[in-house]
Amino acid sequence: MLDEAIHSLPRAWGIPPASGRLRHLPEDFGVWEIPLQQPDGTGEHVWLRIRKRGENTLHVAEQLARFADVPLREVGYAGLKDRHAVAEQWFSVRIPGRDGLPWDTLHSDTLTVLEYARHSRKLRRGALRGNRFRICIRDVRGDRAAVEQRLQMIAGHGVPNYFGEQRFGRDGGNLRTADRLFDNPRRRLSRNQRSLALSAARAFLFNRVLSRRVTDAIWNRPIAGDAMQLAGCRSFFIAGTVDAGLSARVESRDIHPTGPLHGKGESPVREACRELESATLSGYGGWLQGLEAAGLGQERRALRLIVSGLEWCWTEGGDLVLAFSLPAGCYATGVLRELVLEPIS
Repeated sequence: MLDEAIHSLPRAWGIPPASGRLRHLPEDFGVWEIPLQQPDGTGEHVWLRIRKRGENTLHVAEQLARFADVPLREVGYAGLKDRHAVAEQWFSVRIPGRDGLPWDTLHSDTLTVLEYARHSRKLRRGALRGNRFRICIRDVRGDRAAVEQRLQMIAGHGVPNYFGEQRFGRDGGNLRTADRLFDNPRRRLSRNQRSLALSAARAFLFNRVLSRRVTDAIWNRPIAGDAMQLAGCRSFFIAGTVDAGLSARVESRDIHPTGPLHGKGESPVREACRELESATLSGYGGWLQGLEAAGLGQERRALRLIVSGLEWCWTEGGDLVLAFSLPAGCYATGVLRELVLEPIS
């Protein structure tokens, strides 16, 4: 199922023009959060900007909870960052009425506290503008001119906004948990396990729809009844007639066609879009019903991912260094899979 979730998904721009090695060192994959806001200096939560190397976000959260002697639920973060990377991200810890914790001593080879300050609210999931990436692809093999042409295509037109394999857990474990949960909704799971399983199931179904639209070459253009999302926000409207004006707005990147994040309630899409999504997901009735029973609402996610500020350079040794920004909830792997064929991880 993991292969169906990510590895076999069709690419938008054809066979990648290069091969290479990714994540040879954690430093080859750098991630910096672009926060929505900065801590205001007062309140019962402490916000900490942390650099982690070779650590996953949940493990860092557990370390913070132990250090502050608080339950894990009192620790917040905006997003999960990959373990095999060097990442800077914000965490929050609720410690009302307690001052003077020696945060600077929370230091190791894999974790450094860069700054901290109090704030009035907990840091919530998704509360960030996006992430900035710096990625080194080592030992690139392929025609350099073709690689740069593909990079220009990505910069100008974007890539399919697939959920990355991180969403599905190690060896697809979150999908297997979701399958067991839908077979037996009374199955005992921790709050975090349940959340990860439901999120993975929604992501899998979204990827199926996006995969179909990539195959049909309509992932980056509207069809009748599409839910068109306004760039930079979650608001959308339903497309009626697909005319030159609507297509021009898509071409200018003002709006994007969307796919389903399934939940309870009627799907907002109509006509050809509804027919396509219903046909694509017809074999997953148990999962659709399970997500509805879990109480999740219908949401939409853009099918197209616009890559901002894409820059690149070549090293003397033949490595390719990329820098770019992505919106919150989007995956750098979606960019890399259009550029690098079967990367050696």
